[in-house]
Amino acid sequence: MDVKEMITAITRELLAQMAQEQKLASPKVLYLFCDSTAHEPFLDQFITLKNHGICHDLLFLDGETSSWLGMHRIECGGAGKLIAIDEYAPAPLEVPSEYDAIIVPEIDLDNAARVASGMKGTVKAEIVLAALVTGKPVFVGEDAPGIKRTDRRTLQTVSLPPAYQALFARHLSAMRELGVQLRPQRQLAEDAIAWFRKQELLPATEQRQPGQAGEPQEEPEFAGRLLTAEWLRANLTSTTSSLVIKKGAIVSPLAADMLREKGIALQFISKG
Repeated sequence: MDVKEMITAITRELLAQMAQEQKLASPKVLYLFCDSTAHEPFLDQFITLKNHGICHDLLFLDGETSSWLGMHRIECGGAGKLIAIDEYAPAPLEVPSEYDAIIVPEIDLDNAARVASGMKGTVKAEIVLAALVTGKPVFVGEDAPGIKRTDRRTLQTVSLPPAYQALFARHLSAMRELGVQLRPQRQLAEDAIAWFRKQELLPATEQRQPGQAGEPQEEPEFAGRLLTAEWLRANLTSTTSSLVIKKGAIVSPLAADMLREKGIALQFISKG
């Protein structure tokens, strides 16, 4: 194989790899939190999402009409005016377009009323509205107390009075009718994963658990001149630990990275 043929083969491999990565792009979810400390009880859920190949972003509310997504400040429009501080930040209605699901661990009476009535005016209500209108799933914690975190600190109470609790329950019922999926806070990540599996948005690959034993198999052998990542994907199994290859064969950069990631050793044999 001359240099031109080798470059052509590697280029084709890179293009095939890029196409496969675009096809199997990881799902992405957005968590909406009331403030910058509200996410701490959900750290285990972030680990669960990562272990299943799901990306996530965090959005922190900086009030009712403003929030932070990374370094961008997002603000919703007021009555008859538009507030814009960060020219690169999307409007709340545009945020769900970048995500496959929206997760709201805690919702309060005010935002529940807005969502149930189809009203805008807050970042949380506008994001939920945009997600539902565009067909994106919205998971909301059903065991929220219905009173904002800041209000709980100000009023020194952790729950609404009975009359407001009944009103909050009616709003949650209306949200469910609109398509909002109410789930216990502790299993929001698991429910999102189950939804992605049902929609076939997760790669159909089985992950071996640590220590899981496999059937003893004969190690595969590569007899060509250029070992590519495409050949590895087609011939390696989850139990492959080594690969037989002839001396003098060329290993492409992507194939070398794949072998390194999977911990597969190369066993070189002479051409004869």
